Amino acid sequence: MFSNISDKLYKTLIYKDRYKYILDGFGVTLQVTFFAVLIGILIGFLVAAIRSTHDKTGKMKIANVICNLYLTVVRGTPVVVQLMIIYYVVFASAPVGKVFVAVMAFGLNSGAYVAEIFRSGIMSISQGQFEAGRSLGFTYAQTMRYIIIPQAFKNVLPALGNEFIVLLKETSVAGYIALQDLTKSGDIIRSQTYDAFTSLITVAIIYLILILIFTKLVSILERRLRSSDH
Repeated sequence: MFSNISDKLYKTLIYKDRYKYILDGFGVTLQVTFFAVLIGILIGFLVAAIRSTHDKTGKMKIANVICNLYLTVVRGTPVVVQLMIIYYVVFASAPVGKVFVAVMAFGLNSGAYVAEIFRSGIMSISQGQFEAGRSLGFTYAQTMRYIIIPQAFKNVLPALGNEFIVLLKETSVAGYIALQDLTKSGDIIRSQTYDAFTSLITVAIIYLILILIFTKLVSILERRLRSSDH
């Protein structure tokens, strides 16, 4: 049995340097995930700030309508459809790379969910905190910057970590635009070896290890945040 497993691993990863497919795909997956997270945080923070400002002051009505439309469309359609629309429609004639398209697609998708995470964090801060800021002579913007946002960001950090984990798994559909990510690399090896089990199980194990590592980091972060509250 062990000899058979060894032969399959050799054929899948070592023979003809097929492990390089995995390494290249692994790098692409991490690259897309990292930059998509940055874009998602930026968009999410902006949308959350606009929506929470509208909820509390009634201002920025037009911007709030646009943000609601963005959230409705992004959260109401599958991420793989969004990816294909951005690649085959939005950037169909633009000289941009597939990694850039994937980063934009996953970043825009993640931004909608991050926005709700940030918004829930802001809205969870008691009204007394806003009143305390006003009593100190702060404007609404200053109150948000110096009092509300730091507390809200601390509260939502664990949820942001979980969003990062979800985003990492979502990037596995990047192969729909022929981007050679980790999942696509495993599929390429499968097409060469005709051994779907070994190649795809190898990819699944790599994803699982990554998720376990990031889950552990998120749990460590949660414990530190809880201890800092005491």
